[in-house]
Amino acid sequence: MSSVAVIGAGAWGTALAVQAARAGNAVTLWARDPVRAAAIADSRENPRLPGWRLDDAIAVSAAPPQRADLALLAVPMQHLRAVLGRLPAGLGPLAACAKGVEQGTLRLPLEVVAELCPVVPAAVLTGPNFAHEIAAGLPAAAVVAARDADLREQVAALLGTPSFRLYGNDDPIGAQVGGAAKNVIAIAAGAVIGAGLGENARAALITRGVAELARLAQALGGRAETAMGLSGLGDLLLTCTGPASRNYSLGLALGRGERLADILASRSAVTEGVATAPALVARATGADLPICTAVAALLAGRTTLAESIATLLARPRRDE
Repeated sequence: MSSVAVIGAGAWGTALAVQAARAGNAVTLWARDPVRAAAIADSRENPRLPGWRLDDAIAVSAAPPQRADLALLAVPMQHLRAVLGRLPAGLGPLAACAKGVEQGTLRLPLEVVAELCPVVPAAVLTGPNFAHEIAAGLPAAAVVAARDADLREQVAALLGTPSFRLYGNDDPIGAQVGGAAKNVIAIAAGAVIGAGLGENARAALITRGVAELARLAQALGGRAETAMGLSGLGDLLLTCTGPASRNYSLGLALGRGERLADILASRSAVTEGVATAPALVARATGADLPICTAVAALLAGRTTLAESIATLLARPRRDE
């Protein structure tokens, strides 16, 4: 039996542990907090993903796993560096499941992994997936992106099942850009609906968001066409329309007039788009990113929602 280590016991990490066990692996789910790890191990349920009992094939531990055939890095982007520093050198191939850009360094997930674990094979697992639906075994698809075709196949073989279809992609930069930027655009989509601007406006924003994803991917060294796949358009559609999306719901609250500080204070889970928006704009200097730029300014308090909307609507007309 193959072994899979899931690093991070949030909702997404727990769902991935459930999926890895469903695929026939022995699974270790690592929770950094010993008290939390013990509670999950005892109850066989994680409050971050209520309603899903952990299979007996899933061991819960507060000690970092020492070895696995695959380790899934399911921690928020801004904690990835610190978590990597705690992992043993010989853990095994890594799949980054975080979506975002690291503040300060402006690095994408695989760039952080390459810096701290330069000799370890690494891929990115991304796509339009809500944790509770993956845990339930509902039909879903995702992308395994890496330059190494053998690594892509290894990850897909270990995690894929008939209900969780995995596609390979050799453009890890484009795949990571899609996962990061869709959270930012989802904040804008939520704000549009929260402000009562209508479904037409949201559809227009999502469509222009795809074009922005393509430009951003190219600016960072990826391929524009990757924006049309699961890691781009697919993830964007889910995050901009699904009520379970943390980024969309944050935008919805902003559109209704709530203060960002109050929204964040009421949440226990991380809303990645808040940190990602300014980091993406800073990383892709010179790229045409009107939506990401508007969201970054709105979150920073440099503009109001009404001013942001007026700026976007005042952009010069041109061919699509």
